[in-house]
Amino acid sequence: MMNIETERLIITEFTPEMAEAVHENSLDEDNRRFVPDEVFETVEDAAETIAFLSSRYEGDEGPFVFPVLLRDRTYIGYVQAVPIREEKWEIGYHIGAKYTKNGYATEAVVAFLPVIMERIGISEIEGICLSENAASRRVMEKAGFVLVFQGMGEYQGAKREICRFRFSI
Repeated sequence: MMNIETERLIITEFTPEMAEAVHENSLDEDNRRFVPDEVFETVEDAAETIAFLSSRYEGDEGPFVFPVLLRDRTYIGYVQAVPIREEKWEIGYHIGAKYTKNGYATEAVVAFLPVIMERIGISEIEGICLSENAASRRVMEKAGFVLVFQGMGEYQGAKREICRFRFSI
């Protein structure tokens, strides 16, 4: 059972009751712009995704996606580790627009990294974002990732200007 607590946040496992909040948080403009495959147009779409993600918790192949809650149990976003190619994993995160600019993404990523990396058995994880996504770049830099590539690369099925970061323990 995933249960990470920080001063302000709880990282735990999805429950079906989170579907409405997941749906609502997925609709913000940054999500549509940077990760359109993570937009859930209906509560039912969010519920189906939660059911799938929850089914992955017991296995070892991922993706491993966990909700980020405020201490009062308000859903504000997620952190994830996703396999991207053989023995390589990528960190991902999203904090809903009404909760951004509070350092929650950085706090969640910093708390999540050692736990998920130990669970998966890796010593290195990548972070990939569009070059224009300054907020995501800042999160990775603050969390200790190192920029290893900037230029044209594959992103969401298209060639785009990306930044690739790497975190090692």
